[in-house]
Amino acid sequence: MQILTAAQIRAWDEYTIREEPIASIDLMERASRACFNWLMEHGFRGRSFNIFCGKGSNGGDGLAIARFLAQSDHAVIVSILEFGHKGTEDFQVNLARLHETHVAIRFISSADAIHPIEPDMVVIDALLGSGLNRPLDGLTAAIVEHINRSDNTVIAIDIPTGLYADRSSKDNTVVHAKHTLSFQCYKLAFLVAENEHSIGNLHILDIGLHPGFLPTLVNNYQWIDNTIVKAIIRPRRKFSHKGDFGHAGLIAGSAGMMGAATLSARACLRSGVGKLTCHVPAIGYTIMQVCVPEAMCKVETGHDHIQSLADLQPYDALGIGPGLGLHDSHRLLLSYIFQEGHCPLVIDADAINIIGQNPGLLHQLPPGTIITPHVKELERLFGKAENDLDRMQLAIRKAVEYRITIVLKGAYTMVATPGGMAWFNSTGNPGMATGGTGDVLTGMITGLLAQGYTPEQAAIAGVYLHGLAGDLAAGYTSQPSLIASDIIDNLGNAYQMLSAG
Repeated sequence: MQILTAAQIRAWDEYTIREEPIASIDLMERASRACFNWLMEHGFRGRSFNIFCGKGSNGGDGLAIARFLAQSDHAVIVSILEFGHKGTEDFQVNLARLHETHVAIRFISSADAIHPIEPDMVVIDALLGSGLNRPLDGLTAAIVEHINRSDNTVIAIDIPTGLYADRSSKDNTVVHAKHTLSFQCYKLAFLVAENEHSIGNLHILDIGLHPGFLPTLVNNYQWIDNTIVKAIIRPRRKFSHKGDFGHAGLIAGSAGMMGAATLSARACLRSGVGKLTCHVPAIGYTIMQVCVPEAMCKVETGHDHIQSLADLQPYDALGIGPGLGLHDSHRLLLSYIFQEGHCPLVIDADAINIIGQNPGLLHQLPPGTIITPHVKELERLFGKAENDLDRMQLAIRKAVEYRITIVLKGAYTMVATPGGMAWFNSTGNPGMATGGTGDVLTGMITGLLAQGYTPEQAAIAGVYLHGLAGDLAAGYTSQPSLIASDIIDNLGNAYQMLSAG
């Protein structure tokens, strides 16, 4: 699935109207019918509704939904934002059709004309949709604030009024919806934390837009799903041996943080890598040998933390950072790895923070490196962003500038590639917001990279399988009780589900 801008979605509508062909009013009818069906299937049958409509396409959807509700014996009030113009042609057609029902129609031309919302009514926001080009003000803002002050269930059609589809709406007046019913594909606004309170629970409804449109696009935003990852993961040949699946190295661990190293090592092995060698300080040797007996282990200089590396044998991929700690000697350690390592790198956790403390290391990053920061770690590397959308764009720019792959971790983890693409992950759940899950991801991506996948492929497949294993784990143990080890324990099930899907 692709993630489209508001302009691209409008172009898709126009393409469908032309190529299906279908009249615009009939396409509106199809979208509105999908919303009505959703309402009837999700516990809103028999409720009463107050639908707030503008006079554009979004308002036309609202009027058609009102008609369907009235025709199925629901009590409906429609409140129309009135600025003295007739509205679009499709809006006018739907308004004429609505006059043939028992729906009560009110026109709001001033703040004094905003009626109280009865407590038992479901509010439907069909005011502006995704055509917004400036912050709300005046009467429109007053209506939105009136909706937000109510304790009613609010359902937004297409996108909550006041929310930009493609840029930040931080500090704007925006409808706070419990549910958002959008059409056909994701918008960027749906993928950032700052909009969570406005969007509520998101539901993407298929309204049958013409599939021939998507191949005409050159689009930099993509959705990671089963189809994408299944095309990446290669089946194993019958006569394969462990040498066919790569040798990964992991530089990790320090006093008090060997758990991060063992989690990462176990996940690396579960990713399918042929061999794994862990480089640890002396204090971690017994822990690693006992907890991860399948891995080889090398003790490096330093008792409580790694101070230097004796050598870097030619690995197929090298992961650096889980539980490494923040020590003065690590600046030189990373510089040595960047200059002497001869394989792709995955950099996470303390290794990222060391680079943030020593910005000169950024310029030593070998092209093809994968870094896996969360939001704060990204800021330590590249500076603060004003909002979530700007932060996404910052990650994309830096991936291109440094020729690296950036895995920006979050609810919809984004993989930014050196080619300027951004891939958003579809799997995962809030139960994964617990210590150690990032270490698991680092191990998985390192293992995939060692198996010969490109950095982009390893990152895309890694975040998807990581989230899928987390979803399977939450289904078994619940989100609140989920721990990082549960993800590792479900990686096998994730691979099975991928191959069966």
